[in-house]
Amino acid sequence: MKKIRCPKCKNFIIFDEKKYTVGQRLSFCCPACRKQFGIKYGASSNKNTQAPEEPSEEINSNSYEYGSLYVIENVFHYKQILPLQLGKNIIGRYMKGNPINCPIETDDPSIDMTHCCINVTRNKKGVLEYELKDGPSYTGTFVDNEILEDNERRKISNGTLFTIGATSIILRTKEE
Repeated sequence: MKKIRCPKCKNFIIFDEKKYTVGQRLSFCCPACRKQFGIKYGASSNKNTQAPEEPSEEINSNSYEYGSLYVIENVFHYKQILPLQLGKNIIGRYMKGNPINCPIETDDPSIDMTHCCINVTRNKKGVLEYELKDGPSYTGTFVDNEILEDNERRKISNGTLFTIGATSIILRTKEE
């Protein structure tokens, strides 16, 4: 089963992908808002947030130049992999029009629209460094079950688990 998002109301519509071939044009009518729209099955412009077919390979894969965030699946959302970029990576809840660069598509009400930030830099030796800072957010950002204080910046490394709201995220760095 696959999910697509209605372009008008952002509700998910589930369909069985086994009934269709790659490249086939599909038409849908959203049951929530009655919006009619079409897609071309198999042609995605947003492959970074789709759930991988083989999660064990994808979580250990370091194909992203500056690393990635592995968002662990829970009752609010499916698993997601978000690529990082050099500089400031603002993490928060996806909302149409929100200009953050690491949006998490979730229904988790405890994640703010700009919850926390990971700053990716290179040190003098050219090694990538990752620094986590809280938004400030209403529910806080936790690293190893310790809350980050206001204005605290914490260095994190490959495999670090941090929690925002009810969502757990693992940092996967680029192996050099």
